Amino acid sequence: MPDYPREFERMPALREELTPEQMLRIIFDYTAKIANERNLHNVLVLMANMGREMILADRCTVWLVDYKRGELFTTVAHGVSEIRVPLNSGLVGHSIALGQPLLIEDAYQDPRHNAENDRKAGYRTKSVITVPFAGNDGSIIGAYQAVNKMTKEGVFTQRDLENLSLAASYAGKSLESVMLHEEIVATQKEIIFRMGEIGESRSKETGNHVKRVAEYSRILALGLGLPQEEAEKIRVASPMHDIGKVAIPDAVLKKPGKLTDEEYEIMKTHTTIGYNLLRGSNRELLRTAAHIAHEHHEKWDGTGYPRGLKGEEIHLYGRITAVADVFDALGSDRVYKKAWELERIINLFREERGRHFDPKLVDVFMEQLPRMLEARDRYKDELQE
Repeated sequence: MPDYPREFERMPALREELTPEQMLRIIFDYTAKIANERNLHNVLVLMANMGREMILADRCTVWLVDYKRGELFTTVAHGVSEIRVPLNSGLVGHSIALGQPLLIEDAYQDPRHNAENDRKAGYRTKSVITVPFAGNDGSIIGAYQAVNKMTKEGVFTQRDLENLSLAASYAGKSLESVMLHEEIVATQKEIIFRMGEIGESRSKETGNHVKRVAEYSRILALGLGLPQEEAEKIRVASPMHDIGKVAIPDAVLKKPGKLTDEEYEIMKTHTTIGYNLLRGSNRELLRTAAHIAHEHHEKWDGTGYPRGLKGEEIHLYGRITAVADVFDALGSDRVYKKAWELERIINLFREERGRHFDPKLVDVFMEQLPRMLEARDRYKDELQE
């Protein structure tokens, strides 16, 4: 039999039926864990483990419906990797199509059983319970499927069906909530990136500028020792650093020559414009983007804009994005200049350590330079006329 993934807990070979107290403990433990989890894969693992423990199954699979592709799929199943099957195939497809649970004593005596999955896994399915679960609007979004009862009797009972149905009722609502949360986060990321591209395109930046700045920011954050989750947040938010340029007049933004003092003052307002666009949001990603938009032109020695902040008065996210933005600006061809050579860029960062840039971040920049150069090559683009 294939090894179980480490995230799944092993079950003893044979078990006695659970007492009511044991059943309640399993339900309380898993519902608490699921309620506090926002990662979809982790929720699916918890659901599979909960279903298996509640009815003493050897394996439990959580199937999801992919209506766009007309398929059922699982990325979480004890003992197997991802499986995709046509929507109406097998016992699980039949159960979902009818919207009703199934209790089968011997799968190989049922013509609806798809034995091909057994052959792929080197496994022998006998007793099966399949229970569909629905989202908040009542539409079916997936199903539990438990296989092989791990008691002396070796068959599932009506009580097992009722218990797994209870788990499915709770799990379906929780799963939909997590899926919606992930969809919202993904949508936020897409909006932030696209808005960042719009801001850059007005000033004739190259198409991959925001991608490079985002990746540089993530590398610098990790090099500084920030957690992976926080580094990802900065990566996602940093493309919005120049979003305020959408409100700068073309005569200033696209002027080919040197700006007058008055024009430069207008240009500097893109920082406060961007901040005001973003600061009212309740979403953490947009609040992060607001800090970056507002402070990525501040300088460590207090000579930057818009507020002349100094040192650690400048938000860390703004300090990180400042290094990333300047590195990309200097190292990229523009219609008005050629890219600087790497040695010249490195010398500038050394000179501006403790003046323009946070000294610690310059040190991290030097340490992480090979990774940043790899990212620059990965997102290299042609000069846009």
